[in-house]
This record gives sequence, C-alpha cells and structure tokens, in this order.
Amino acid sequence: MPYDAELAQAQAAAEADKITPSAWENLRIWLTEPRYAAYAPQVAEQIAAGQWSALDDAFWTIIPFGTGGRRGRMYPFGSNTINDRTIGESAQGLATYVKKSAPPKTRLSCAIAYDTRHRSEHFARLCAEVMVATGFQVFFLQGHRSTPELSFAVRQKNCSCGLMVTASHNPPSDNAVKAYWSTGGQLLPPHDQGTIDEVMSVEDIERSDFDAAVQAGQVEICQEEIDQLFVAAVLQQQTPGPRDLQVVYSPLHGVGATAVCPVLAQAGFEHVELYGPHAEPDGDFPNVPGHVSNPENPAVFDKIAEYAQAQGADVVLATDPDCDRIGCSAPLQTAGTAPWRTLSGNQIGALLADYVLETRRERLTADHYLVQTLVTTPLIRRIADSYGVRTVGDLLVGFKWIGGVIDEYGPDKFLYGAEESHGYLAGQHVRDKDGAVAALLLCELAAKLKAAGQTLHEKLEALFWQHGVHAERTVAVQMPGSEGMDRMRDVMQRFRQQPPTELAGSALRQTRDYLSQTVRRGADAPQPLPGPCGDLVILDLEQDGNYVAIRPSGTEPKIKFYMFTQEPAEQLASLERAQEKLASRLDQMEAGVRAFAGV
Repeated sequence: MPYDAELAQAQAAAEADKITPSAWENLRIWLTEPRYAAYAPQVAEQIAAGQWSALDDAFWTIIPFGTGGRRGRMYPFGSNTINDRTIGESAQGLATYVKKSAPPKTRLSCAIAYDTRHRSEHFARLCAEVMVATGFQVFFLQGHRSTPELSFAVRQKNCSCGLMVTASHNPPSDNAVKAYWSTGGQLLPPHDQGTIDEVMSVEDIERSDFDAAVQAGQVEICQEEIDQLFVAAVLQQQTPGPRDLQVVYSPLHGVGATAVCPVLAQAGFEHVELYGPHAEPDGDFPNVPGHVSNPENPAVFDKIAEYAQAQGADVVLATDPDCDRIGCSAPLQTAGTAPWRTLSGNQIGALLADYVLETRRERLTADHYLVQTLVTTPLIRRIADSYGVRTVGDLLVGFKWIGGVIDEYGPDKFLYGAEESHGYLAGQHVRDKDGAVAALLLCELAAKLKAAGQTLHEKLEALFWQHGVHAERTVAVQMPGSEGMDRMRDVMQRFRQQPPTELAGSALRQTRDYLSQTVRRGADAPQPLPGPCGDLVILDLEQDGNYVAIRPSGTEPKIKFYMFTQEPAEQLASLERAQEKLASRLDQMEAGVRAFAGV
C-alpha cells in the first residue's frame, strides 16, 4: 500500500531538522521498496505518531557489516538496528559470497551458535533458515554456547563458514552476528570486503522452515558431540601440577558455565564454585553493575571478590557473556586478610605469557612465537625475548588478526596470543580468543603459585623486577549517533594532522598513522610506515616506552585512547615508588589527550 501521507510527514520532518537527511532517505526506502514491505506498517505508525527521535536513531545510517559482523541496538525495524531484516541480510550476504567463492560442486556447510541474549536463539534459527535455503548444510549448537566453541565447530566439521549470534559485553539492548571463515577465524581480506559487498546488495532473503530442515537432515543438532570434543581440545593445553585451589567463577549471566566449568572439572580442579547471583543465564544481566557484563570493568568483581574473601577462596574468575574473554581478581598477598585487586587485561596477558613459556621451556626454539596487537603491553614481548622466542606484534586491534597470523606462520610453532581487552589463546583448536583455555591456564598458574606461597599479584611484581615496571590505561569515550560519528572523525583527523607537541611533560617524538601508513617526525616530510593499514594513530613520546594510541571502536560508538608507560628494570629502586610515578604519568597522559580531544 502507498504511504504518501507518511512520506510527506517524514520529508517535512527532515526539512525541519527533526531527522537527519540520511534518516529521511533510509525511511523513504523502507516505505517504498518491496523488500521492506513487511516493516512498512510499523514505520508508518511511528511517523504518524511523530516519534522522530526514535526514527532518527533507527534510520540515520545503515548499520555496517564490519569485518567481524553486525552489532547494535535491537529494534523491530530500521537500517541502523539489529532486527530480522538486518540479521537476515547478514546471513544472506555471507551465504551468497561463500557460494560464489567456492569451487564447483563444493559441499557447502555452516556452523551456527548463540549466546544468552534476548532473541539470540531466534536470530540463530533465522540464520540457519537462510543458510539452508541457499544450499548449505547447517551444524547447529542448540542451547547457548561460547564463541570459541563455535570457532571450534567450524573447524571440527570442516565448514565453509560460521555464524555466532552474540553482542559480547554490550548492554542488554544490543545483539549482533559475527561471521567466521572456514579457518574458524573471523573474516580477513579479501573475504571481509567481499562479504560486506554482498550484504549491502541483498534484495531478497531466502528462508527455509527451521523445523522442517531439522527433519530433513539439512540442520544437524550437534551440541553434545561438539561439547565433548571442544572440552577435550582445550584440555590438550593442561600441564601437570598442583590443583589445590579455591575458585569462585562467574559467567556474568552468559554462556561460560557450559565451557569453563567442565574444563576445570576435568582438569582436576575440584573446588570451583559457580557464583550464585551470576549463575542464571539472563540477557538482562540483572546482578551486574550497570547491567553490562564486561570483565574489563573492575566494578564487576567487587561483590564477587568480597564473597570470595569471606569464603577463603584463592581467586575469582569471570567471563563475558559469550565466554571468549576473561577477567580475574586475586588477593595481593597470601594472608587471609589481604585486600583483593582486579588484574588488568594487559597484566593477565603478561602472566599467562610467562606461564605458557615457562611450562613449555624444554621444547622452545627460535621458531616458536607469540602474537599480540599494537595496543597490547610491550611487557609480553620482553618476556618472550627472555625465553628466546619471537613476538609477532605489528597487528591492528582485533583477535581475527592474531588468528590470521597463526595460519600464516603455522599453528605448530604457535604458543600464545593476547590482546589488552582480556582475550587470550593457547593451542590450535580455535582461531579466536578462548575464555575456557584462559581459565585453565590461570587456575594452573594460581595453584602453582599458591603451592609456592605466592599470589598472582606477587608473581606480577616479580616480572616487573625482571623486565621493568609496565603500566597501561585504556579510556573509552562514548560518541553515539550521527553527531558522534562526525565528532570521532574530527578527533582522529586532529591527532593525525596537528597532534599535541607534548604529553605528561614529554615531547612528541613521532606520529605513526596506520591509515595513511606514514610516520611523521616534527616538521620532516612523512616517511613510509611498515605494517598494517587501519584507523589507528600512535603518538610516540621522547621518553622511551611512553606512547598513546588512538582509534575509533569497530564495534561500538566510541573512541578509545590507549596509554603506555614504563620504568626500566635497571632503574628500579622501589617498586612502590615506580608504580606511583607511572600512575601519575598516566594521569597526566589522560588529562592531556582528553584536553586535546575536547572530551
């Protein structure tokens, strides 16, 4: 049916600046084009009610299918939200690209899993229906499962691709779909852009009935088989040693209990308590501060650590809703009255790097390697150097790049990968970060240290004495909506073109711009910058080991500042004084970048 009156209202709203021009254009498309006919009545109803703010939010842009997939706020309709149409387009675009890319007569297949978020199962079934209709065999993990288990399923079943329905640590309002290639890793060039092009050009979404496809064998429910094989694969990374450890574990209302608990139990950790207030799978994340289940946030651990201390526990672990990232809190000393403190993602990354290398010391060669991103602590590289192994670290943010390095350099010599946002991997079983294997390694390390009368924090201090004190801080500034996108571009442009001349009392030495792939020193002409191409700027200060990285988030409407500072081991006289000095320096760095960026 025509919506002439509603179109006129929307056009008038755009002319009166009640909605952006782009929102008006996308509204017009959703009201007039046949592919959106099912949603037009709802759109027209909101136009008639004059709900311009909601409509502008839903239509001001087309939600991007980034190199990892699509993530955003759920809403029944809209080009900028997660709904049946945008999820369906994502699955259809991936299916079409994979089908076009595959050699003739290739058996096409796709593994699909989902987390505990609202509508996750619904979206997963929708994706399965699209895949079956496009000629794919689907391997379906029925019941919420972890993202790393989905990666494992893609590899185990020799699938052409995979889809994971999860918005990771985003608020309860959000959901997403992550796309995986046949490697079990997220899409890398050229497949990322090829899939994006197909997603953006989807007209019709083909669907088959899910239940009928199950009956016909086109959808195979296989979670019991994959569960057992996945746990067995994770356990390949275990090392014999002490298992006397009291653990309180929180899945933060997500899927983690399906992965972490069986892994720790089969590894011999008999005293693992599932934290009751967070045990129930719940997409509202009701008992988590701010209802955001993010292990990067130390406040997530406050009540859990208080409970753990009262129970005489040794360590607290928490995984995010899709269990690919992990956080940890532990006492500062072994005394039962000692205060507890949360470890940062960089600190966990360094501890696990040292533990993996120490436990595999006898078989290490110069060909073995670790992998990290450009915004992960350089302490990991220093640890690797001390063991005589390589570090591949010239990578953009995102674990998909680490997964790509594993396949490029060969998995047999891969030891460990880490990123500052609490993502870690050891082993060859997946090509994504894995909260279950990280939990296993952390518990092994904590038990070993407990037997030696040490805590995780005391071990970290020992690494500081050996390799220098390293301190890092990440600051994220929200910039939502169309105005936020313009503001982010402006901030990035200023850091590129006219960066601050000094930060924290240290002069700017050079600016690394990974988008233009150039490095600039003062007034000198830009020089070529080896490395990846991406929207990242790094400001190197004159004081060695002090630098700031700036990038817009690829999954959320925010810009992120990563600050790094260090005190060399040979200059250490007091660990406490060095840490106080570095904390003050980070404060100054943060104040400087905030003032320059106007945030």
